[in-house]
Amino acid sequence: MASMRILQAMAGAEFGGAEAFFTRLVTGLAARGLDQRVLIRPNKGRESTLKKAGIEPVLLKFGGRFDLLTPLAIRNQLRDFRPNLVLTWMNRATIKMPKKKLKDINYIHVARLGGYYDLKYYQHCDHLVGNTQDIVDYLIKEGWPKERAHYLPNFVAADVCPPVSRKELHVPDGAKMIVALGRLHENKAFDVLIQALSFLPNVYLCIAGEGPEREALEAIALKEGVRPRIRFLGWREDAGALLAAGDIFVCPSRHEPLGNVVIEAWAQSCPVVAAASQGPTQLIKDGENGLLVPIDEPEAMAAAIKRTLEDDKLSKALASAGRASYEADFTEAGVIKRYLDFFQQVAG
Repeated sequence: MASMRILQAMAGAEFGGAEAFFTRLVTGLAARGLDQRVLIRPNKGRESTLKKAGIEPVLLKFGGRFDLLTPLAIRNQLRDFRPNLVLTWMNRATIKMPKKKLKDINYIHVARLGGYYDLKYYQHCDHLVGNTQDIVDYLIKEGWPKERAHYLPNFVAADVCPPVSRKELHVPDGAKMIVALGRLHENKAFDVLIQALSFLPNVYLCIAGEGPEREALEAIALKEGVRPRIRFLGWREDAGALLAAGDIFVCPSRHEPLGNVVIEAWAQSCPVVAAASQGPTQLIKDGENGLLVPIDEPEAMAAAIKRTLEDDKLSKALASAGRASYEADFTEAGVIKRYLDFFQQVAG
């Protein structure tokens, strides 16, 4: 792979699961000696992480339809770096790539999708990657050629983290603690989890994330009478330590294409309860490595949480099986190898 050059482009938001995995993948590939050029929107945190890994990112605006400078800059980067393969992440970065290949530069264009996106943005790509098999099935159903649709999963950090201090979180010692992670958006259904908390007296909830629903969620918490037992932590860089400190991880999402947060919980041997949205349903075998509950049903979610918190044998079994699932399919070493093999297959 030493002779292969990969150009990656990500125009994502400040925070998010895809954005976090992009950074992990780029740095993981760099550690294995892959020659990469990385194009991103200005983002101090992302820039810092990439630079620490020895990668100097190229900063581009990645603006809206009237941003003509970014496509021009991308063309210049392609001519200068002359990659074997271009990997674009999601809609905006893919749209900004040239619709026709530049003359005398022989590269393969791959786009990675983290959801059920409109394929009109991807018609100029050579291959598409979905991070769940269900997304790949969707691509094929929408008419994308089967031989050019590929499943490559995400990975999360392997390190088992020391738990964050309950004192720091203002959670009483001995109290049961739920951890939830994600953007505060209606798709994530934190409103349902907050409503479920009203059926779980003396249980505390820590939500790590930020987003447009923050005020609405706080209002729901006040209405339900559970605000004193909820900690809105904002966006955190220590998700592993939070999960290690929690008694249970809950993913209440009504729309969750992957459920990367489930994998993060498994990596920390934290038992998982999740709403049966797309991603968690693909990952979890109900009753084995997690519990699934119907979407948008607070009482059912509360019952599953209560069952897990009160049944120590069940909790340990779910945690152990979740860790085993992580080790089988979602470690950094395993997923990086799959990416490298894929690059060699399509562009080698």
